Amino acid sequence: MIIVTGASRGIGLAISNRLVESGEEVLGISRNSVSTKFDSKPVDVTDFKSIKNLSDEIRLSGKNVTAVINVAGIASMNLALMANPLTSVNLVNVNFLGTVYSCQAFAPLLVRNGGGSIINFSTIAASLNLEGESIYAATKAAVENYSKTFAKELSKFGVRVNCIAPGPIQTDLLRGVTEDQINRIVRAQIIAKKFEKDDVVDLVEILMNPKAKSLTGQVFHVGGVR
Repeated sequence: MIIVTGASRGIGLAISNRLVESGEEVLGISRNSVSTKFDSKPVDVTDFKSIKNLSDEIRLSGKNVTAVINVAGIASMNLALMANPLTSVNLVNVNFLGTVYSCQAFAPLLVRNGGGSIINFSTIAASLNLEGESIYAATKAAVENYSKTFAKELSKFGVRVNCIAPGPIQTDLLRGVTEDQINRIVRAQIIAKKFEKDDVVDLVEILMNPKAKSLTGQVFHVGGVR
């Protein structure tokens, strides 16, 4: 079984659908259960008790978990001095703590299974220090740092932990971002083009593959960063 958070839309949905088409069993997690091609659970990643209860349920079912993909996240464009405190709290809770809680709850299932892959999601904004995205980028930078350390802690159990940091991908997270802002980000990539959700999904499949056994503790930028 492969667990995907943020599976109801955007990149999370694209990942889940591709994996199902490849014959994988997928459990999608999102705040609201949706009618999909895969099993889904309405669980809020910021609620550790609910995430842990789901982990216990999977463990008791005897199903083997081979990968956990943490896509759930929110974005907000705010100048640092004008950021609403509640917005800041939500960004930290969903982007950073949501990832931490998922890792804490589901990593033991991978250890129990003898190894596997955890893929967390960051953003190109964490590397580019983009104006108006200081808090959002900081939460994702925290995810990157956490993932690198977590990779060291889990390496002896055969569990690999990596991050994917996409540039502008056409999802709901781009609402409110102007075309000029998107073009400036694209020009900061080594491959200066807009990528699609499928490009991210391709990278997910590579990192999940057991042949990628040497890859852990890394941040992969879709398109590269100058």
